Amino acid sequence: MEHPQGYLAAGDGKRPVDKSTKARTIKRRLLAAAVLIAASTVHSESQAQQGPFAHLAGSWRGGGTVALDDGSTERIRCRANYAVSGPTMRMTLTCASEAYKFNLAANVEAEGNAIVGTWSEASRNVSGSLRGRGGGSSFQVVASGGGFNADISLRTSGNRQSVVMRADSQFRGANISLSR
Repeated sequence: MEHPQGYLAAGDGKRPVDKSTKARTIKRRLLAAAVLIAASTVHSESQAQQGPFAHLAGSWRGGGTVALDDGSTERIRCRANYAVSGPTMRMTLTCASEAYKFNLAANVEAEGNAIVGTWSEASRNVSGSLRGRGGGSSFQVVASGGGFNADISLRTSGNRQSVVMRADSQFRGANISLSR
């Protein structure tokens, strides 16, 4: 007497395999792979829509020092706000000490690693253009206009941010540490 193939397979301690069970397993694996691919695509698209400035969005506070042309330095308190929309960002940075204050505003746009935009400083009524590079947690730009040139570096790590400015005018520079 011959035994059906399924019965012999069960004799080794394995379950009998039929074509419909195998087909269901393959369909489940394909469906799982499709779901994973779709989820990773949606995540990548949402990150691309958020843009390179997404991690900066919101309000930051902190302090640091400002160096003036006469060689003096002063401690300053600062607050920054970043309004982010995809590859564009509107930034305001206000810093003040007892004797010194500046109100910096900028509108920037990123195209890949290139950053371009405009800036203005309200208390001195000066403005100009921004150009630089950056992405992720680090940006380096040059602000120029109205007889003013400054190198600006912005680095972010989690909820901490450092802003370093070096200029060639009566305002020589600033070192600022911010947090959320």
